[in-house]
Amino acid sequence: MSASYRAAPARWWQTLGDREVALVVAHIVLGVWLRRPLPVMAVGVVCVLVGVRRIVCFVAVAVGIAGSLLSIHSWNDVQPDHLGQYSGTGCLVSDPAPVAGATVVVVELDGERFQAWLRGSGGRRVAGHLAGECAQIAGTRQALHGSDAHRAAVRHVVGELALQSAGDWSPGTELAQASNRVRRLFADGASELRAPDDALFAGLVIGDDRNEPPAMIQQFRGSGLSHLTAVSGQNVAFMLAAAGPLLRRLRPWARWAATLAVIGWFVVLTRFEPSVLRAAVMAGIASTGVVLGREKPPARVLALAVGLLVIVDPFLVWSVGFWLSVSATAGVVLLANRLAERIPGPPWLAIPAGVTLGAQAGIAPISLLVFGRLPLVSLPANLLAVPAAGGVMLYGLPAGLVAGALHRGPLPGLAGVVQLPSALGTHWVAAVAALGVRLEPALPIAIGGWLCVVMFLVARIGMARRGRVCEGVC
Repeated sequence: MSASYRAAPARWWQTLGDREVALVVAHIVLGVWLRRPLPVMAVGVVCVLVGVRRIVCFVAVAVGIAGSLLSIHSWNDVQPDHLGQYSGTGCLVSDPAPVAGATVVVVELDGERFQAWLRGSGGRRVAGHLAGECAQIAGTRQALHGSDAHRAAVRHVVGELALQSAGDWSPGTELAQASNRVRRLFADGASELRAPDDALFAGLVIGDDRNEPPAMIQQFRGSGLSHLTAVSGQNVAFMLAAAGPLLRRLRPWARWAATLAVIGWFVVLTRFEPSVLRAAVMAGIASTGVVLGREKPPARVLALAVGLLVIVDPFLVWSVGFWLSVSATAGVVLLANRLAERIPGPPWLAIPAGVTLGAQAGIAPISLLVFGRLPLVSLPANLLAVPAAGGVMLYGLPAGLVAGALHRGPLPGLAGVVQLPSALGTHWVAAVAALGVRLEPALPIAIGGWLCVVMFLVARIGMARRGRVCEGVC
């Protein structure tokens, strides 16, 4: 007996190319940014005129309009419903951070977030607590105005709190207690490093850069290494690599669920930073594709992650950290391999150089527009610092926790021994940043240096193309 079999035709969404997915996501971002449907519709018409499939243009316009409506709703939602005197339970949304001689913290009161600037004894009393912990709060809720209100709104903060008292602290939810126990244990392990390397170590491993001194922050920005203290895909990859021996023992769907759990736990531990959200969602999409047997290229995964995150939290469109993370990843995904092939030298040098150039090319527009600079020294600085920083990221979390347990236990002297590799790697990264900012040339020379780099790469690409043409002719 024989029977003919005809495969079911693919649905239109199954035939979307990577560029079409990117187009749809671009409409979402545009709608959220502009908060007006008409420009989104105009761009959709242009797409039709240039030959993009009509169904793709229709979907892009539809999700773009949905993005604009979500954005309007989000901005309306950050208007405070209640102002004036408050007395009741409040929970910390952020870890207290020292800023300009004050302690800054975000507190949630009746479902709304207020930012408090605390000085003197009030700041010292709150500084020892962490996000998720709750207290009996008394204070006055005030509205923010102008640029302060806009900057606060993109962090879902609706106003300012003039805190009068905070007492009767409670540890918060079970999840908050678990993450805070780990962070405090890690902080004990980090204390085995000398200041300010202890603050840098926490920034490299879990993105906790609150205690980095201003001079160190400027050194990392000036040398193009500030991305190292923002938790990213590298940190997530190392976390999954550490959990790999256990995950590989599970069946596919159980492994997928456990992988998402590990990713989610790391996001909670690192306080939902925009860069780690981007990396975590990409890792979740990639692991889902693996278990379904539908793996997608990294560029498509990045576009899907951006679209999903912007829909869930439209305010990410105004986050500089989010776009630096996205653009650096895009530069690595789209350019790193191509650049590495054109860079002369052994693979151990060409590949890291290609990754560095790709990331710098990705962040260049944002860095120039927002910060007004793109350090030329970032190229050698990244080549020197990134391998050591990667080692610290991989070794640092388990070592920090073990050292923290030893620090609290009967053998505190062993904690420093455990942290010796972390101390050496962290100090090397700090030394590279300090030296890099001193060697950074003046802006005209830096611009000339970048032009030389671009011309060199263009020449290498031209030589490669001529070589291929010659081979085809011969």
